[in-house]
Amino acid sequence: MRLRMIKDDTSFDFFARWKLWLGISALMMVIAFASFLIQGLNYGIDFRGGTTIRTESPRPVVVAEYRDAIDTLGLGDITITEVFDPGFRDDQNVAMIRIQAQDEQEAVTVETIEAVEQALKTARPDIKFTSVESVGPKVSGELIQTAVIAVVLAIGAVLIYIWLRFEWQFAAGAVLALVHDVVLTIGIFSELEIRFDLAIIAALLTIVGYSLNDTVVVFDRVRENLRKYKKRPLKEVLNLSINETMSRTLMTSFTTLLALIALYTLGGDVIRGFVFAMIWGVIVGTYSSIFVASAILLYFGVKRDWTKPDATTGNQYANIDA
Repeated sequence: MRLRMIKDDTSFDFFARWKLWLGISALMMVIAFASFLIQGLNYGIDFRGGTTIRTESPRPVVVAEYRDAIDTLGLGDITITEVFDPGFRDDQNVAMIRIQAQDEQEAVTVETIEAVEQALKTARPDIKFTSVESVGPKVSGELIQTAVIAVVLAIGAVLIYIWLRFEWQFAAGAVLALVHDVVLTIGIFSELEIRFDLAIIAALLTIVGYSLNDTVVVFDRVRENLRKYKKRPLKEVLNLSINETMSRTLMTSFTTLLALIALYTLGGDVIRGFVFAMIWGVIVGTYSSIFVASAILLYFGVKRDWTKPDATTGNQYANIDA
C-alpha cells in the first residue's frame, strides 16, 4: 500500500485568484526589499571582518564551556566550532573561534585576542593556541561582491537553461519565481536579524536549485499537456498539470522538511542559520512553483506551434494562442 498525501484525481483551481496571489507575492517582495534597505542584514564575521583563533586541547571540546568563558568579554558575534579530521590524534581536540571586528576598528586588536586567550586559559588551563588569522574589511567586501555575483550568475544560467529547453515565457516565469524566493529569504533574515554569512549564500544557491527543480517538473507536465490537449485553454492545462504533479511536489517538500527540522532541532548553533534558510526556501520555493511561476506563464500566455499532421485529415494544426 502506497502512502499518499493527497488523492490522485484532485481538481483544485489554483488560478481562480491568480492575480491576488501575484499581488501578495509582490507585496511581500516590497516589504522584504524595504526591510533590507532600512534595517540591513546582520552580517556575520565572513562579511564584517574579524579574527579566527584555532585552539587545541587534550580534552574534548565543549562549545558551551568555551562560549561561557568568552561571553563575559562582551565581544558580540562569536562563532565556536569543533574541527574534525581523521588525521588528528586521540588527544588532539581542535576548535575554531571566530570573533567579529569591533566597532570603529578594522580588525580585532592584539589586546582583545590576549583577553580571549586568557579567558579560555582560565576555564581550561591545558588549552593551546595554534594559530590566529584575521579577516579585514577589504576581504569582507570582496566576499560580499563574490556572493552577489554567484547568486546573479546562478539565476542567469537558469534563465538561459529554461529558455533553451522551453520558451521565453517559461523562462520568465521560472526566473521571476527564483528572484521571488531569493528576495523573500534575504528579507526574512533582515526582518528577524538572523546572522547572515557565507553559509547563507550556500543556502540561497541550494534554494535556487530546489525551487528550479520543482518548477521544471511542473513545466514539463505543462508542455506534455499542451501537446495532448491542443484545444484546451492555457488556464485549464496549467490547473491540470499542477494537480497531476501535486502529490510529487508535496511529498518531496514534506520529506525534505522532515530532515531539515531534525537538523534545526539537533544540529546546534553552527548550522542553524543555514538550516533555517533551507526550511524557509523549501516553503517559499514550493509556493512560488505553483502560484508565481505558473501564474506568470498564464499572464504571458504560450503560443503553440504544431507542425505534426493530423492522423485522419492530414492537415497541420494552426497556431493556437492560449
